[in-house]
Amino acid sequence: MSKDNLTAVLYKPKDLRLEQTPIPEIADDEVLLRMDCVGICGSDVHYWQSGACGSFVLKEPMIMGHEASGVVAKIGAKVKNLEVGDRVAIEPGVPCRYCEFCKTGRYHLCPDIKFCATPPIHGNLARYYKHAADFCYKLPPHVTMEEGALLEPLSVGIHACRRGGVSAGHSVLILGAGPIGLVTMLVARAMGACKIVMTDILQSRLDFAKQLGADHTILVNRESNEDDLVVKIHELLGNYPDISIDASGAQATVRLALLATKSGGVAVLVGMGSPELTVPLAGTVSREVDIRGIFRYVNEYPIALSMISSGQINVKPLVTHHYSLEETLEAYEIARQGLGIKVMIHVQPRDTNNPKKF
Repeated sequence: MSKDNLTAVLYKPKDLRLEQTPIPEIADDEVLLRMDCVGICGSDVHYWQSGACGSFVLKEPMIMGHEASGVVAKIGAKVKNLEVGDRVAIEPGVPCRYCEFCKTGRYHLCPDIKFCATPPIHGNLARYYKHAADFCYKLPPHVTMEEGALLEPLSVGIHACRRGGVSAGHSVLILGAGPIGLVTMLVARAMGACKIVMTDILQSRLDFAKQLGADHTILVNRESNEDDLVVKIHELLGNYPDISIDASGAQATVRLALLATKSGGVAVLVGMGSPELTVPLAGTVSREVDIRGIFRYVNEYPIALSMISSGQINVKPLVTHHYSLEETLEAYEIARQGLGIKVMIHVQPRDTNNPKKF
């Protein structure tokens, strides 16, 4: 095993460094992973630029990375589900397993959950990283390491659609065509949505959404009139959306989700924006629109893996940029500028652990 453990450490806002750190020692129920792919998430960029994401604030140096896959390099004494050499996707949140939320199947709400690259917990953008074995999922031979890393954002989309109750015949409005909005669209389609409209402030992302399968797109800007947008959404769908999913978090998109959704429908809020927003609550309540928030995902990693493995969903086109670990700062800058959809960092040389044909 190499002693090289080059690691991306965020010391403070705009101070991301590559440096050597000790290779972790594993517990009996953990595995040591030789990391392969690590995607850059919007939250990563927030921490890098401002030192915070929502209520989570960076107070001490933190290793970055949480959308990831790797190869098992060592197993703990009690690990039975994995072997050295297994390629795995990493579910980044490990709960306590004992509290009320864990015992009732909602472990993502565990107050003591340890989630990669969420202060003060370290992430996995390193050569080597240790993780709970039962939160590592073995990848089938035909699934790539990039797809393994993308199980993380895909699980968010699955959780959003399940919370919204998306099923066959539904019309769906998705606000925001970034990575989360796009995977949510793919999931909604796979779950049977018959019509999908997406909105965004960038035409390039809307064009990409159309290529992936969105039926209609709407470009919005500061001058867009809220009432006119609602009318346009209804015209494009031929009806009111049964379910609206906000993947932006901006006040304007949350308002639009609540205003556009049909009476008795569901508005799912995925994006994390300002702590407080001004929204048309009275009208939403009088039309009995259910407002449902989501936080990450729960029990969705196996579903995400099944959907990718079976070919039900193709996430490969989402990866638009590839960088080596040594090029991490350049990769983060590309992500900050929003020049691609998903920026992937390859900790090992690209395709080292991928199937020969993929």
